[in-house]
Amino acid sequence: MLDTLLQLDGQLLTAIQGLRMAWLDPVVSIYTKLGDAGILWIALSLAMLLYKPTRRAGTLALGAMILGLLVTNITIKPLVERPRPWLDWPILPLVTEKDPNSFPSGHTCAAFAAGLSWARTLPWRWGRIAAPVLAALMGLSRLYVGVHYPSDVLAGAVIGALCAWVIWKVYQIYEERRNNVY
Repeated sequence: MLDTLLQLDGQLLTAIQGLRMAWLDPVVSIYTKLGDAGILWIALSLAMLLYKPTRRAGTLALGAMILGLLVTNITIKPLVERPRPWLDWPILPLVTEKDPNSFPSGHTCAAFAAGLSWARTLPWRWGRIAAPVLAALMGLSRLYVGVHYPSDVLAGAVIGALCAWVIWKVYQIYEERRNNVY
């Protein structure tokens, strides 16, 4: 059963690789590299700390990303040790990755941890809509450049979403206790 799912995962990624377009390659490569070490999401979250209406969004996103880092890169990746797709499939990645482990996608986890935190807390409707779209695009970019399997990206998105939810719940408990103190 697992072998069949892994085969389907590789076949789907190979099919995605067939959709590449020369004009889109550099655009997606730059976007995906902005996610290295979560830099795009960290920088935006830090910038949000400077403006009072977005301070909560930035704080919660940073918390969710830290939790995501602990779960994804520190815990799961070293335990699973799934090799990158180009090691097992005829794929030429558009970017290089230092980490040899593929599962789950840390880029996608960080993007969803930040994006869903922002979607819940940003003061502007357009920001609440754009945040998860940017997160989904990060996940798709990881497939397009050939450094993750679809299941890696899906797992990263789920973990990032759960981290955003956990941090939101912790924040709610904190606020409730703070408001009950007289």
